[in-house]
Amino acid sequence: MKVLALLCVTFCALAASRLSYDGLVVHEWGTFTSVAAADGTPANWDTLGCESELPGFVNDHGFRGLKARLSGTVRMETPVIYFYSPRDVEASVKVSFPNGLITEWYPKADYHVLAQNREIPANLNGFRPDLKGQTGVIEWKAVKVEPGGAPAFPVEATPSRYYAARATDAAALEAGDQHEKFLFYRGVARIPVLLSARVAEDGRVMVTNSGAAAVSDVILFENRGGAVGYKSVGSPETNVTIDRPSLDGSSSQLKTELQAALIAQGLYPKEAAAMIDTWRDSWFEEGSRLIYILPESAVNAMLPLEINPVPAHIARVFVGRVELITPETKRIVRAAMAKRDAHTLGLYQRFLEPIGASVGQAVNFSCTER
Repeated sequence: MKVLALLCVTFCALAASRLSYDGLVVHEWGTFTSVAAADGTPANWDTLGCESELPGFVNDHGFRGLKARLSGTVRMETPVIYFYSPRDVEASVKVSFPNGLITEWYPKADYHVLAQNREIPANLNGFRPDLKGQTGVIEWKAVKVEPGGAPAFPVEATPSRYYAARATDAAALEAGDQHEKFLFYRGVARIPVLLSARVAEDGRVMVTNSGAAAVSDVILFENRGGAVGYKSVGSPETNVTIDRPSLDGSSSQLKTELQAALIAQGLYPKEAAAMIDTWRDSWFEEGSRLIYILPESAVNAMLPLEINPVPAHIARVFVGRVELITPETKRIVRAAMAKRDAHTLGLYQRFLEPIGASVGQAVNFSCTER
């Protein structure tokens, strides 16, 4: 009898750890931003530079306004996790970021950092600056999903792109004494990206897919003084060369195409619209970049997600953004440096360090508020 009781306890514990709820649907979107070095691989850059637009209520662990440089290859920007359920349910959520750190989040969560399977101090003095070999972990251990709830969400007077993500039909969430329409987090890492991009002297971009799966909807976008253009090349399996686009296009047309692509990958229309609205001033800002959609298998490998009870369906749609240092960008930045043109340099803000390195000049530029 004791053996049977022990087996029952063991089985029940395992069952409890793998609960599922077939009415729960979870959707997530986010962006991985990197800068392509001359050889196409992701360059090191100050991943936190000029990031000051989040509301003050967002937890930042001291990273916001950090004076010390935090170098990495990828800035994981604004993943948000939405929950849909026909009834109230409580869930636990855990996100891991191998070779990275979680730098901001909301609502309240438990955050720690693992290195060699041991926890290291979750404060600025405890982090190794190279990021390698450590894993940032964030956990919301008791998230109440309240589809009928209508709590007051926090708002500040200063505008922020943060609020656009609320424009969906997702359920209200409660964690501790804080309420939100989603779980929000950000991070930085020293990891490779799926697409490498080398820029030729004539402006052509040689793109190589280093991943095991094809990426979707690869787009080369350029904005020069408000004149924009883009070229879409679909889903290249290995290598493709993209000519520089003519600057006679429309960013509104591209937004429409991107929104359709995000929906095709599994987002609801309002979620896709919220993502576009959140990032429209960044994805389509001055400069040249690749924009593409990662395969969900790559997202799961780069950013493991655990939810209990296990949802009936999960969709994770992440956009890759690779900033390109083109001959035109170099020319513009060189001229701005010579003239001490702060306005033009400000258009490139957080990417100025790798751009300056590409032209052999150090850039000393104070970030301005977005």
